[in-house]
Amino acid sequence: MVITRFAPSPNGPLHLGHAYSAIVAHDLAREAGGRFLLRIEDIDGPRSRPELADEFRRDLEWLGLEWDEVPAQSTRLATYDRAASELLRRGYLYPCTCTRAEIEALEPRLGSQGAIYPGTCKGRLLDPARPAALRLDVDRALAEAGELVWVDELAGPQIADPREAGDVVIVRKDAPASYHLAATLDDAADGVTLVTRGADLFPATHIHRLLQALLCLPVPRWHHHGLLLDRSGQKLAKRRGSGASGLGLADRRQGGENGLLLAEQLRLHRFPAGISLLNA
Repeated sequence: MVITRFAPSPNGPLHLGHAYSAIVAHDLAREAGGRFLLRIEDIDGPRSRPELADEFRRDLEWLGLEWDEVPAQSTRLATYDRAASELLRRGYLYPCTCTRAEIEALEPRLGSQGAIYPGTCKGRLLDPARPAALRLDVDRALAEAGELVWVDELAGPQIADPREAGDVVIVRKDAPASYHLAATLDDAADGVTLVTRGADLFPATHIHRLLQALLCLPVPRWHHHGLLLDRSGQKLAKRRGSGASGLGLADRRQGGENGLLLAEQLRLHRFPAGISLLNA
């Protein structure tokens, strides 16, 4: 059975990009006679706003989508802690006290996901008074896991190359888990067989495949769909406004727009003025 999911974070209103992603995941599941899950990723500290989760549900219903809801991330903290403790015990994680400014000052090499951490804290004695994140020792982990393959339904088979991202953070200083750890564990716990998400997260899948190997988790398939872009050619993002005319889905819904018609237009790749699709 195909089981896929939409997993928004309640740190801002949903926009057209979210609607497109949810519709793609929903339709892939329905066309295969499978299940479409909703998971609220609410461990972003004070930025997570519980009331937005209810808005998300109303938005999805307005678009005509049906889903099964699974437990939110805030209910799974013990699972993240156990997995991180296991990785740390086996020597795959190491503490890092570096701030973003300190890393940028080193003028690190840039990868597909931004600055690649140069390993400053690896093997060093650190000040115990400074907050520390836990980073993945990618070289050590790959030496254990060996060559790994994953499959994207659009791009085909991929050889996992987590070195491209460097020693990424697995446990943040300000949160119980990074996106990499939480999403990987959640998808396994929810029985997801097809991870549907935007093409901007394609590089992250190399890390997730490595974590699956280290933690003996099932390996799904992936579907990295195209991204909706604004007038400037940038991906729609909460921090830059909510899409066309600055309106999020809740604004459109409350303004009386027909959600079923909007969903059908998105399926046909007929986007509002100023919005375009960058295919994966």
